[in-house]
Amino acid sequence: MFVSFFESIKYVGHLVPISFLRIFLGYYYLESALQKYNGDFLVKPKIAESISEFLPMSHAPEWYKLIISSQFIPQWQFLAFLITGFEFAIAVSYLLGYVVRPMALIGVFLSLNLIFILGPQAEELQKTFLAIHFVMAWIGAGRCLGIDYYFYKKRRGIWW
Repeated sequence: MFVSFFESIKYVGHLVPISFLRIFLGYYYLESALQKYNGDFLVKPKIAESISEFLPMSHAPEWYKLIISSQFIPQWQFLAFLITGFEFAIAVSYLLGYVVRPMALIGVFLSLNLIFILGPQAEELQKTFLAIHFVMAWIGAGRCLGIDYYFYKKRRGIWW
């Protein structure tokens, strides 16, 4: 497996800039998840307040607003743990370069939801992350400087 790490540079070396972007984004998500875990994001209802302020002005469909207001605002702690857990999983996946495609699809889902619930202060950043996650899923960015190349070489499939 260690040899295939260096082979990945030889055979898919054109993905090196994308892999640096993947590693940087993984570090960003790790910092964000650790900040939320160590801070008061999980114990104070900041996310519920933010959602209830921005939800009436959101461009989200009405059915989505109904689900968010009836399910996630009363159970804000579950949503906070869900967001923190997904950020941590995406961070580990992007840093190691392991199962990047499925985690990038989870990142697309997370960014899309955060666009609708967090408000205008995070909307532009989440739109950028939405595009980056989509590109990571499309290209399979874990194949260069990551563990995915080992599995890509052994078992070709859509996950690698």
